[in-house]
Amino acid sequence: MTGRCLMVLALAALPLVGAAAEFDEDYEAQAWQELALKLPPPPRAETLQSFYVSATTDHYFSIDGATLSTGADGVVRYVLVVETAGGARNVTYEGMRCETRERRVYASGRRDGTWSKARSNAWVRIQDVATNRHHAALFLEYLCPGGVIVRSPEYALSLLRRGGLPMGRDW
Repeated sequence: MTGRCLMVLALAALPLVGAAAEFDEDYEAQAWQELALKLPPPPRAETLQSFYVSATTDHYFSIDGATLSTGADGVVRYVLVVETAGGARNVTYEGMRCETRERRVYASGRRDGTWSKARSNAWVRIQDVATNRHHAALFLEYLCPGGVIVRSPEYALSLLRRGGLPMGRDW
């Protein structure tokens, strides 16, 4: 009788295995797809919004608010401007995936306002380390608080203006 019960249970489980396989196929068909990329205009001084990174850096960091967007693909896109204490200026067009804690550089800005496609534009995991902490600051405090994408570009700009999400507040 015990063997017969096991066989009945095994047979009863067969349709579930088939259903699971169908579900997996449906899930695979809905894999994440990044939206087509359109390069923004070069940053303008009047639309730059600075943000705080840490007390250990002498660099000045800002996002061009006119280029900040939240895509239907779950990617926050923005132009990042980094100015060093020595006067060097680095402009990049980037994307950040809050769901996977990754970032990507699409292009670098040239002095004449044009863009140069990034040599390596693979998605890279965001690390919270002392050097080059600006991506971690953007992720943790401004664009992906709690690991969740901000609800709108306007809300992200308000977070940048006020220095991040106050503890205990919702986003």
